[in-house]
Amino acid sequence: MSILLRVEGAMVATLAIGGYSLFGSSWWLFVVLFFVPDISMLAYLKGPKIGAICYNAAHLYVLPLMIWAAGWWSGSKLTVSIGLIWIFHIAIDRALGYGLKFFSAFQDTHLGRIGKNA
Repeated sequence: MSILLRVEGAMVATLAIGGYSLFGSSWWLFVVLFFVPDISMLAYLKGPKIGAICYNAAHLYVLPLMIWAAGWWSGSKLTVSIGLIWIFHIAIDRALGYGLKFFSAFQDTHLGRIGKNA
């Protein structure tokens, strides 16, 4: 099952980067914003449960899809771009096997265990 979810992530990433490219947004913006969702990992300093909650909130498709849709409907190129960058980030994470986190530890994800002991 995790292989299918990883392939799905790769396909979503392809669509997001293709959409971003067609939209003609700045690649500097892409580079600057790509890792922003990973700032949520700092919440792990407060423990695995808080860390997982914050990480998962930043790595669900819901918020970036809402941002993308708001940009689309309002005609804001910047808002559409931010949504697509965020969607791409999540999709690449999923394609690489970095899934949503369980409360037990950062390494325990819905796509399986990650890290040296995987």
